[in-house]
Amino acid sequence: MMPAYFFAHGAPSLVLERHAYTDFLGDFAAGLPKPKAIVLFSAHWEHTTQTVSTADTYETIYDFSGFPDALYRITYPAKGDRKLSEDIRALFDKHGIPSRFDGERGLDHGAWAVLKLLFPDAGGIPVVALSVNRHLTNGEQYRIGSALAELREQDVLIIGSGGTVHNLRRLSWGAEIADDWALAFDAWLQEKLEAWDTAALFDYRSQAPYALDAVPTNEHFIPLLIAMGAGSRNRTATLLHRSYQLGSLSLSCWQFD
Repeated sequence: MMPAYFFAHGAPSLVLERHAYTDFLGDFAAGLPKPKAIVLFSAHWEHTTQTVSTADTYETIYDFSGFPDALYRITYPAKGDRKLSEDIRALFDKHGIPSRFDGERGLDHGAWAVLKLLFPDAGGIPVVALSVNRHLTNGEQYRIGSALAELREQDVLIIGSGGTVHNLRRLSWGAEIADDWALAFDAWLQEKLEAWDTAALFDYRSQAPYALDAVPTNEHFIPLLIAMGAGSRNRTATLLHRSYQLGSLSLSCWQFD
């Protein structure tokens, strides 16, 4: 069965950078059976109704400003998979999750920056992009992932793209070591994920140290809960990588078997 994954996407410039995390992403696909397709939830596509892309070929969205010109020349014209999109909506219907199609939206940087590093050949694997909804409970986020878990049996790779510690106001420019508060939050998160303690994780804002510093708004945390939900059958969480930029911007990868 194909594992589900959470990948931090950091800053949009991630795709131009070279460090331990980008090296990890570049080597990742070599150890993974080629997926039949990729289903990806990005923190940068928000909608109040769960939305499923039906794009035939994705445009590349540059949803940022002030970055090097080279970043605006990168494209990731991945193909969609209409049949898979329809299967996803059928699974949502089966689990009582309202959903809708969108055939117009391209891939935002939360999707294409990660995919470009993981699978540089955009034409090789079809992609279905999905939105996130910050207004749902954490349990409902998990249930969205669980609804799609059976796709893993069809060699479909489910990815959540976001960030566990993502507070742009707390970045420490020029910092070479991680801030203590960011380390404390991620350590708590690791303990609860490895124990599959959903009760604590769903209540992380009350229980985790520095939760409001690490997760000031929840859109970047949601993809972790969705990816975890997709691994809810075997309930095994493994941290594959964790490093930091600018003191607190967490770059991590979690595998859910």
